[in-house]
Amino acid sequence: MKYIVTGGAGFIGSNLVDELVMQGHEVVVLDNLSTGLESNVNSKAKLVVCDISSCNKSGSFRKLAEEMMKGVDTVFHLAALARVQPSIENPYKFNQINEGGTLNMLEVAANAGVRRFVFSSSSSVYGDVTEEELPTKETNSFNPMSPYALNKLVGEEYCRLYSRIYNIETVCLRYFNVYGERQPLTGAYALVMGTFAKQKLEGKTLTINGDGEQRRDFTYVKDVAIANILASQSEKVGQGEAINIGNSDNRSVNDIARLIGGETTNRDPVIEPRETLADNTRARELLNWSSTISLEDWMPKYKKDLGIE
Repeated sequence: MKYIVTGGAGFIGSNLVDELVMQGHEVVVLDNLSTGLESNVNSKAKLVVCDISSCNKSGSFRKLAEEMMKGVDTVFHLAALARVQPSIENPYKFNQINEGGTLNMLEVAANAGVRRFVFSSSSSVYGDVTEEELPTKETNSFNPMSPYALNKLVGEEYCRLYSRIYNIETVCLRYFNVYGERQPLTGAYALVMGTFAKQKLEGKTLTINGDGEQRRDFTYVKDVAIANILASQSEKVGQGEAINIGNSDNRSVNDIARLIGGETTNRDPVIEPRETLADNTRARELLNWSSTISLEDWMPKYKKDLGIE
């Protein structure tokens, strides 16, 4: 099979590309390398450096995309500006790239007769949920707390719209907090464990936002990659279904600090949900997916690879 992976040079996308290549598929990666790295891309995949958010009907990207779409079975759309805090600082840029890029890819995929479009959404669409709403089901109400979360919700609606009107199968995967190989240690897109690991390596105090009791459902990146592939194959989906991809188990930021080890200090809280916890029943029923590794099982290898004592 031939697949396109947008954002395939990034953290999650490159792990998906590895899995597809390992299964013997032809993979084309679309990435502008603004945050992804060329070194992340599997040598057996084809990398096309381009900006998917800038295409229009007469633009060069549209012509390039139409050529690349020939024979493609599924588009895995992961390319996006990510994370909550950067989107609050630059909402216009996030809207242009995230919503515009998703619409552009849906349009070229539908026009080319691509069978299925798998969209990478986020648990951030739920916002801050009450204790009674945990674990969170896909039918839960939405309360986006950032432009990024709203971008993802709009992307889901575009997917459902394109399935109804333009006859392209779509699936929306709501990732909970993804960790694993190639997660960044620095920059706006670094996860809390990456930030803590960097601080530990530099002999610094681990800096915690707020009281550290905010909890996250940490989900292993290779499990997320498998979820994408299953979403491209399942006969039970294809009409824009939203599916939680999470462990259905969570840890506090203080727990992560203890796993990394070291002195901690607290600073003012930031705008973020207090707790995330996935109900992954739908993933099990529609995709036959389940998580395979816990954060505690993965952490010792992570620390060893980084040289953290």
